[in-house]
Amino acid sequence: MLNIVILAAGLGKRMQSDLPKVLHPIAGKPMLAHVLDNAQQLQPDRVVVVVGHGAEHVQAAFSHYDGLQFVLQSPQQGTGHAVQQAVPELLEGSADDATLVLYGDVPMVQPKTLSRLLQARAGGMAVLTETLADPSGYGRIVRNDKGHVVRIVEHKDASDTEREIAEVNTGILVAPTSRLKDWLARIDNNNAQGEYYLTDVVGLAVKDGVPVNAAQADAGWETLGVNSRVQQAQLERIWQGELARRQLELGVTLADPARFDLRGVLECGRDVFIDAGCVFEGRVELADGVRVGPHCVVKDARIGAGTHIEAFSHIQDAVVGEGARIGPYARLRPGADIGDQAHVGNFVEIKKSRLGKGAKANHLAYIGDARIGARVNIGAGTITCNYDGVNKFQTIIEDDAFIGSDSQLVAPVTVGRGATLGAGTTLTKDAPAGQLTISRTVQKTITGWTRPVKKT
Repeated sequence: MLNIVILAAGLGKRMQSDLPKVLHPIAGKPMLAHVLDNAQQLQPDRVVVVVGHGAEHVQAAFSHYDGLQFVLQSPQQGTGHAVQQAVPELLEGSADDATLVLYGDVPMVQPKTLSRLLQARAGGMAVLTETLADPSGYGRIVRNDKGHVVRIVEHKDASDTEREIAEVNTGILVAPTSRLKDWLARIDNNNAQGEYYLTDVVGLAVKDGVPVNAAQADAGWETLGVNSRVQQAQLERIWQGELARRQLELGVTLADPARFDLRGVLECGRDVFIDAGCVFEGRVELADGVRVGPHCVVKDARIGAGTHIEAFSHIQDAVVGEGARIGPYARLRPGADIGDQAHVGNFVEIKKSRLGKGAKANHLAYIGDARIGARVNIGAGTITCNYDGVNKFQTIIEDDAFIGSDSQLVAPVTVGRGATLGAGTTLTKDAPAGQLTISRTVQKTITGWTRPVKKT
């Protein structure tokens, strides 16, 4: 059996925030969510999260995760003390059972690295280490002539020779569950901080003749922790750079990989182009040949093949068909469904509406709760008046209709197939198919009228 214990009890004082540290985001999701998602790929039998500061907020944030066990560490008396709180929840069935200890503020350790660490255990213990050009301040990994770890010595306690060691401890380890329980019961807090350190179990393992091996991550950023806003921002950019690299490897063209932000999942077809400054959130699908202009925000959307999204457009919970043209400065709100070859132009907002194939709304329009047919033209300044202050109503515009500029369609109302609304029409009744409907008053000129003059 595999147990995973995640330490998430810290206050995060240096974050200067009321939000528990492990709930601060990297790439749009809490750090603890990254740890959990990576850990779940190991298919563990039990996952225990040790909470402390803001425990109720952490538990609420992850209530949708199945099978999580939460234990409270109060007061916080070190990493060894934290794991001690998880001991009653650990599953044990045989001597080969293992417990992996991770940290909620070290969010980017990849599943491949975790698997390598489990393999390095080889029936004993394994620690995750890193080799640094400047290891100052870190605990050094001291090995014997067989390559086994014999102890971890803190920088302040290390000899000059030991300080030359570049391999350092990350704090992440895996150990036999039964042995770990015994070692945790034997560690003490006879140190300057008066805390129980998890690293002390390494010395106990060596004393008991249990081999301690080590494994390393593929990339140094995997083991970076977050203790401040500065470190959070640094890791954000590092991880975004990695996400950009992965998209490039899949064939996506990024105009500037340094100005690419992914806060969810992005699936791209062939020959997709993404300009600088774009943000993708939730789950986004870009089909073959999609081009996204600069500074667009796309969230939970599907974009069809060959569609172009021009600069500064905002798309959320929407579907766009093939060969469409969106923007610049367009906004597609939840429920927008844009048909093939449709055009949505600058300063057009669409909510909970369907635009048929080849329909166009090129300028300054609001379309809400509407069903618009194929080849319909929506003139500039058109509004579907869908809300009476209490209820929402639908507007239907059938195929090949032409809506003149500055028209207001007061729902519920239907414009028939091939109908034309003259510019400036306020439509309160259905417009018949194939006919011109207009609601303007007769134009007249008032003679002798003078413009008011401001009194001094």
